[in-house]
Amino acid sequence: MPLRKCGIMGSSFEMVFRMVMHSVRASMAPSRSLRFMHDMAILSRMCTRNRTGTGTGTDPESSIYDDMDKQTKAEIYLEEEDDYLDNPIDAHGSGSSRLSPTTRKIKKQLLLLHKYLYGDKLPPSETLRTLCLSSTLFFMIGGYWLLRSLKDPVLTALCGVTAIPKAKMLSVAVVLFVVSIYNRLLDNPNLAKHTLFYIFGMFYFCLFTVISVLLTHPTIGLDNQTPSYNRILGWVSYCSIESFGSVMVSLFWSFANSNFNLESAKASYGLLVATAQIGSILGPTVVSVYAESLGVAKIYFIGALSMLLLQGTMYIYIGVFGTDETREKEKRDNAIGAGARSSDEADLPMKKKKGAGVLEGLHLFVQHNYVKGIFAISCLFMVEVTIVDYTMKVLARDYFATLHPCVRGNTCWDVNLDQAAGMSSQATAAFTTFMGLFGQATNALSFLLSFFGTSAIIRKLGLRLALLLFPSLCLIVIIVVRIHPTLYVVFGAMMILKANSYALNNPTKEMLYQPTSSAVRYKAKSWIDIFGARGSKAMGSLVTNAFSDSAANLVQNGSLVGMAVASFLIWNARYMGRSFEKYIATGYVVGEDEVEDKIDHAELEMASDQNEAEDTSCALYDDNGIEENVSDHTDDDGEGEGEGETGGGRGRGGESKMRTEMV
Repeated sequence: MPLRKCGIMGSSFEMVFRMVMHSVRASMAPSRSLRFMHDMAILSRMCTRNRTGTGTGTDPESSIYDDMDKQTKAEIYLEEEDDYLDNPIDAHGSGSSRLSPTTRKIKKQLLLLHKYLYGDKLPPSETLRTLCLSSTLFFMIGGYWLLRSLKDPVLTALCGVTAIPKAKMLSVAVVLFVVSIYNRLLDNPNLAKHTLFYIFGMFYFCLFTVISVLLTHPTIGLDNQTPSYNRILGWVSYCSIESFGSVMVSLFWSFANSNFNLESAKASYGLLVATAQIGSILGPTVVSVYAESLGVAKIYFIGALSMLLLQGTMYIYIGVFGTDETREKEKRDNAIGAGARSSDEADLPMKKKKGAGVLEGLHLFVQHNYVKGIFAISCLFMVEVTIVDYTMKVLARDYFATLHPCVRGNTCWDVNLDQAAGMSSQATAAFTTFMGLFGQATNALSFLLSFFGTSAIIRKLGLRLALLLFPSLCLIVIIVVRIHPTLYVVFGAMMILKANSYALNNPTKEMLYQPTSSAVRYKAKSWIDIFGARGSKAMGSLVTNAFSDSAANLVQNGSLVGMAVASFLIWNARYMGRSFEKYIATGYVVGEDEVEDKIDHAELEMASDQNEAEDTSCALYDDNGIEENVSDHTDDDGEGEGEGETGGGRGRGGESKMRTEMV
């Protein structure tokens, strides 16, 4: 380049040089960019010396090459940015360089906090997937708690308060019917599991919408203030809300267990529970704040809208992140497109495998001790919670009845017996405020524990020790209640039990489903979560009814039952921790053997029937009527199954079975 051209650039050369460097860095490969910018740095020094007349000699041309070996600022900059140039441009982001030092510092601290709470297995990119799925749980739990707050008031207004115990018994039969339909849909091999969210979500949206409309009817709805058992709408409302809470929550956790591996579950389940707790707080808050201004019917419709929202968030999750089922379907479709099957075979539908029936979940429960152990961890602690909860309410009733006594002349005074027959209005109001405070404190503590503590505890201690933590805490709490049976001691004990059951026990027992088959995760889990929980509460109620004559008797005897249950749960947690680690290490899948045996037996019977028939797709006949069986070409089927057994994979022998089916 002639020197006079450098001089023509004048003082603007430095600006042009900087623009060229940034352009080249964004467009060239790192190695070529570095070399080009090195040459431009030399050119910059040459033109600068020519322009300013500096140098070691009088000849301008000789001064150009005087100090060629010395590094310019641009060359030093290039060496310092060598690592930067070797990295992808997208990794740096154009906006990050414009952040202020304070903003960068805050961002760094937030990333460190995120890593401490959730570890390396839940990076910010994976957090987006977890938040997308947790939004489904948020609308599910929020809608359920909103409707649950209306469940008893609506039934009381339409049918009377005495209908509540009868509605509880009726709801068991209704839930059993819904679970039977749920299990029947699970038996359909052509129905993806995530479509159940759309089926049940749309069903409950339509059902709750119809109920909200009927509540505004002058004779059927709330305008008719004469309660009667014959008003069917109250029974339908109560049983619908009960069945929704039982089936949909179980479906969500079954889906989550099938799409998160163990490490991801340890990091993300705490965030899922925290999101659910936000919904459990906001749902009743909407009822308490807007019920009087909007009316019960409109609040009921808001609960119905949450059924649509949970379907929308699930649709977004499937569209963006997919599931194991959708990915397997894509692989199968790609294999078909690549010529793995002939065009005629590609048009054939996949053969449906006969389901095991709605009682398969109970069969798996009876067959496997591991499933029984999950049941114990999931449900038996409710016996202790029921006892402590009733103890707190008895102590609260006595405390506020003493603080605000019933006197003669009040409606709570029995004239015939000349003694108080109930609580005064002031005592009732104080008792209601106390229970409201309990709900707020419990949900707030549960949110804090699940958001900040659950994932960190499980990652630091491991699942085996985390399983022992909750029953040990239960035992300590019940011993403290037995020693100091005062109202606020029991209040704190109950708050700790409830909060940790949500934040700690729920995530750990869901992780126990990792080494189980799909049948255990969906079918056995539905029976455990729905009927196991109800049975455990019933057992706790039997204990409280037996010792409900006085608070002292309830504390002394009920605490003994609670300590016995807690001790058993500690032993069970040790057993489940050992079994879980062994199954994860060996790859054993609980419940898979039975399912595979049933499928293999059904396929064997079908093949036998086809071979006995004269016209069969598995055989070819020549002119002499000699049968030439072509299914013998799949000699490697046994090897595929053997590898699946030793490897512990869930798709054991799947490829060989597919070949057999297509033949």
